[in-house]
Amino acid sequence: MNTIEWTPQLRFAVALALGFLVGLEREGAKIERKTMVFGGVRTHPMIAMFGFGCAWLSQIGVAFILPAGLVAMIALTSIAYIAKIRAERFGSTTEFSAILTFVTGALALLVDIWAAMAIGVLNTILLSEKSSLETWVEKLDRAEFLATLKFLLVTLIILPVLPDQSYTRYQLNPAHIWEIVILVSTIGFVGYFLSKRLGDKVGLWLSGLLGGIVSSTAVTVAVARAAQTAPHRGRSALQAAILAASVSYLRILVLIAVIGPQLLPVIWWKCSILAGVGVVLALVTPGKDPAESEPTAPPLHNPFEITPALLFAALFVVLMVVTSAVRGAMGDSGLMALGAVVGLGDITPFVLSLARPGETAAGVAVSAMVVSMMSNTIARGMYFGFLVRLEWKETAWRYGLWAAVHIPLILIS
Repeated sequence: MNTIEWTPQLRFAVALALGFLVGLEREGAKIERKTMVFGGVRTHPMIAMFGFGCAWLSQIGVAFILPAGLVAMIALTSIAYIAKIRAERFGSTTEFSAILTFVTGALALLVDIWAAMAIGVLNTILLSEKSSLETWVEKLDRAEFLATLKFLLVTLIILPVLPDQSYTRYQLNPAHIWEIVILVSTIGFVGYFLSKRLGDKVGLWLSGLLGGIVSSTAVTVAVARAAQTAPHRGRSALQAAILAASVSYLRILVLIAVIGPQLLPVIWWKCSILAGVGVVLALVTPGKDPAESEPTAPPLHNPFEITPALLFAALFVVLMVVTSAVRGAMGDSGLMALGAVVGLGDITPFVLSLARPGETAAGVAVSAMVVSMMSNTIARGMYFGFLVRLEWKETAWRYGLWAAVHIPLILIS
C-alpha cells in the first residue's frame, strides 16, 4: 500500500484546515454565547498560515522569524486578554488556543504531520467541550482523584527504578512484584468506579456484581452489615453477596491469564463452572423483599490507593516465601493445607504466587488454588450467616452446596 507523500502543499492544506476547524468552533461559541471572543472563522486560519509561513522562512535561512512570530502572537493575545479583563470578562482559553493554532501551523511543516493534526484536533475538542468538562469536574470526587493521582505518581516513580532481577532463593523480583500490584489495583479500581457510579441506580444485586471485581469478601461484609440495619433487605443482600463471589472467580481467571497463562488450560473451565454455579444460586434466591426500600450500593474501599497497594505487595511477597517453604518442606499436601488457611482472607496473593511459571506443577497449583477458593467460599458464607441471623438457613445451604462443588474439581487434574 502506498503511503502519502506529505509535500509542502499538502502540509499547507492541513495547517489551513486545522486553523479553520478551530476558527469554526470559536465562531460558533461567539454566536451561542453572544459575546466577543478573540478570533473566529477567518482569524484562526490566518494565524495557522502565519505559523506555517514563519516555519518556512525559518527553513530557508531566516532563523529568527519563527521565535519572533511566536513572540508577536503572544503580544497580540496579551493585549486582547488585558482588554477582556478590563471589560470584566475572565478566562484565557481563547487566547491560548490562538497561540496553539500558530504552533500547529508551524508544526504542520516542521515535524511529522500527525503531531500537528493531534494538537489541532485536541485544541478544538477542548474548546468545544467546555460545558461537559466543567460538569465532569463538578461531579468529581476530590478524595478519589487525589488518591488516584498519588498512586499514579508513585507508580511512575517507583516502577522504572526497581531492579528487574531476582533476589534470594525465592526468586523475588521487585519490578515483577510491583507490576502485579499495579495490575490487581487497576482491575479493582475499575470495579470500584463502576460500583460507585452505577450502584445507586442499578440496585443492590448489580452493585454486588460490580463490587465483586474489587473484593467479594468486602462486598459480603458490606451488604451483610446493610442487612443488619434493614432486616427486610436480607434476601437481596444474600443475592448480592453470592453474585460478588461469582464474579471473583472470573476476576481470578483474568489475573491468571496475565500472570500465569500456562495454567489456563487446567483452570479456566473450573473457574467458569464455579462462577456459573454461583449465578444459579443467586437466581434461585428469592427476589426483591416485599418491604424493601430503594436499594443502595455497598460502601467499598478505594483499592487504587497507596496503602492498600503496599499491603498487597507485602502480603504477596510473604505468601511467595511461605508457599515456596511449605512446598519444599511438606510437598503437595502442605500446599493444600496452606490454601485452606489463606482462604479465610484474601486469596489473590496466594493464587498469584502459585501462578508464576515454573514454580509448581500445573495440576498441583490449580488444585491448591481451588482449595483456597473453597475455603474462601465457606468463610464468606460464615461471615454472612453470622451477621444476618435471619437468613442463616438460606445462607448455609447455598454456600454449603457451592463449597461441595469445589471438591470434585480439586480431585480432577
